[in-house]
Amino acid sequence: MRSAKRKKLEAAGWQIGTAAQLLGLSKQETELVELRLALARGLRLRREARHLTQASLAKLIGSSQSRVAKMEAADSSVAFDLLLRSLVATGATRRELARIIQRPTSSSAA
Repeated sequence: MRSAKRKKLEAAGWQIGTAAQLLGLSKQETELVELRLALARGLRLRREARHLTQASLAKLIGSSQSRVAKMEAADSSVAFDLLLRSLVATGATRRELARIIQRPTSSSAA
């Protein structure tokens, strides 16, 4: 956020913070949320790159289309191991998994 906009909002009484601050998340909880989001985003991108539908991925992993939709939405009811198994089912290697969960650097985040 630009400094001028931030100052204007704060002058109007708004508080500026992160989602973690708003929700009162610990560092560990924040890390888990970010990890889940990265895996979910990676799964959707890999599925689309391989021209798979959610239904075809579900069949591949022995699950349901609605479960795949929940995985891609980073639903908290989806276990991390199912996210990882699904990524592996799309052909992801350990190196690719590492890239998926790697935090963006400041130069790539811009």
